Amino acid sequence: MSLTAARPDAPPVPEQVPTPGRAALDVEGQPTPDLVTKARADGIEFILALFVDLTGKPCAKLVPIEAVEELQTDGVGFAGYAVGAMGQEPKDPDLIAIPDPSSYMPVPFLRPGLAIVHCDPHVEGTPWPYAPRVILREQLARAAELGLELKVGAEVEYFLVERAPDGALRPADAKDTAERPCYDARGLTRMYEHLTAVSKAINSLGWGNYANDHEDGNGQFEQNFAYADALTTADRVVTLRYLLSVMAEERGMTATFMPKPFTDRTGSGLHMHLSLWRDGAPAFPDADDARGLGLSPLAYSFVAGLLDHACGMQAVLAPTVNSYKRTGATSTRSGATWSPRQATYGGNDRTHLLRVPDGNRVELRGGDGSANPYLAAAAALAAGLDGIRRNLDPGDPGANRSDPLPPTLLHAVEQLEADPVVTGALDAAGAGVSSYFAGLKRDEFFEWHGQVSSWEVDRYVTAF
Repeated sequence: MSLTAARPDAPPVPEQVPTPGRAALDVEGQPTPDLVTKARADGIEFILALFVDLTGKPCAKLVPIEAVEELQTDGVGFAGYAVGAMGQEPKDPDLIAIPDPSSYMPVPFLRPGLAIVHCDPHVEGTPWPYAPRVILREQLARAAELGLELKVGAEVEYFLVERAPDGALRPADAKDTAERPCYDARGLTRMYEHLTAVSKAINSLGWGNYANDHEDGNGQFEQNFAYADALTTADRVVTLRYLLSVMAEERGMTATFMPKPFTDRTGSGLHMHLSLWRDGAPAFPDADDARGLGLSPLAYSFVAGLLDHACGMQAVLAPTVNSYKRTGATSTRSGATWSPRQATYGGNDRTHLLRVPDGNRVELRGGDGSANPYLAAAAALAAGLDGIRRNLDPGDPGANRSDPLPPTLLHAVEQLEADPVVTGALDAAGAGVSSYFAGLKRDEFFEWHGQVSSWEVDRYVTAF
């Protein structure tokens, strides 16, 4: 729930996925920073070669410095079916994770001598179309064909919790019980050691942490960092979730990104601040905007595309059963849910799906803590570009553009399957990904639906 978003210059979006045995190239065709040289210069002993599956699960192998040359040139292998949701069966060839040297980062605050590098999974020398990072790369390349680059700022909200003796979740801070805890200085101070350790860690990585706050739910926090190109920001969201999980666990807590861990409290979002750039300059601002939001015609078409595909995107932005406990909430202890239920846009108003805090960016508020940041950015970009290609107009601010957003994951999957632009974004690197993803999510819904809950027992056991 940041009030501002910092805007430093961002590095260019990498456009070429490296293949085994060949050094990665940057956008100008020059070699990217050498992983071997950098790791040895930093005294690194082990590298965590990391990627995520379609659900956002972080997967990695720990590679010793003695094998860093092999990591750089040949990648490191994984049994793809064992990884999780990666579109593979047990009989399929290995996934080979090829490191992107530009994403390399030492993380000595976790373990001395440790570094992380994000990877692009390949199969038999070809980028694997089910790999989220590969999907986003392909969508960014499509934007580049139009001379456009997407930059993203992300707000990562999470809860710090622990288990009560009966197994129930509760805030890790037993004193965090206020009805309206948002921005509470005392709750922030009680978690000072954790929050400042995370802030120092991400600042040591050069991310530009500019605010840390107690959010609207008891036990809920947010730690903001500067925006960057879309791929870098998605990498950082994945990295931050990993860092938060490890650092909280070391203090006896659990950091959860579950969208709605508590029925009566606000859920956790993954709000994305989106802006398009052309030739190194922002393409959204227009001081002469007659509608008063400071946006250019291109920006309004981008907004219109997001609104037009809002229902189709929701299964990507809010991809779990629990997500719809957040968007479906009508009230919380604080009096607000902060979760959009209609596809509307407006100015500096957090009740909209698309908030326009200023002419530089548009905040997409439909995502939650379970969203895969690569897929979320890819879907949003595809929707916005469709609006630009069709020269759509969003109408006046505040006007509703569609039916209500999907009320359950099953409804969201049906909307996804009916939207060729969003399915096309998932299928950007190869056909079949969208149907595979939809099948995973439909199975998830029915697995949940088949469970008997305490709510049902309490309501029905003596009702008839």
